[in-house]
Amino acid sequence: MHTEAPPPPPRINTYAYWRRVVVAWFRGMHIYLSMISFAILLFFGVTGLTLNHAEWFTTGHSTDRRCKGHLQPSWVKPPDTAVAKLEIVEFLRREHSIKGALGDFIIDDSQCTISFKGPGYAADIFLDRATGDYDLDESRLGLVAVLNDLHKGRDSGRSWSFLVDASAVIMTGISLSGLALLFFFRRRRTTGLVVAFGGALLCYLIYLLLVP
Repeated sequence: MHTEAPPPPPRINTYAYWRRVVVAWFRGMHIYLSMISFAILLFFGVTGLTLNHAEWFTTGHSTDRRCKGHLQPSWVKPPDTAVAKLEIVEFLRREHSIKGALGDFIIDDSQCTISFKGPGYAADIFLDRATGDYDLDESRLGLVAVLNDLHKGRDSGRSWSFLVDASAVIMTGISLSGLALLFFFRRRRTTGLVVAFGGALLCYLIYLLLVP
């Protein structure tokens, strides 16, 4: 009895297969990068407006505080050059609930000047080395100022600076993956490229013709 041989397996279209793999990879990259960075992209979008139009947002008025104090003169007593920086900084933080990172600690013959900086925050202390007396000037600039400083990465520390860098990398990945996807959709490729080029050209013309 004659038995027919089974039909040969269908040939795999290598180009079509790898095209699907690449499209799926770029689509997944684009979607998941967008979702991972949703909060931070929203933050930078909103704070772009608060930074560029600070006069629109008047919530959160600044709060200033000025006071005097006294610490142990032995920490700063001249003519000794050794100043107990750690003890002084910890004392000021504990005594006045100072926040922000230590900016400057300037020592001269008669006075120490100490500054703390943070987003929307500044505190300056002027310390008399002879007596241990000091004056504190503190300024809290409100919510909008905090958001604006975070947008700029000013006085926000290394961790926030890393987050700003990471968000820039993620936004670059989102843009490039979206552009790469465009090349795989023939019906939308030309229109999409024209729109992308038009947007870039518009930004350049605004800079060239309207920016002082």
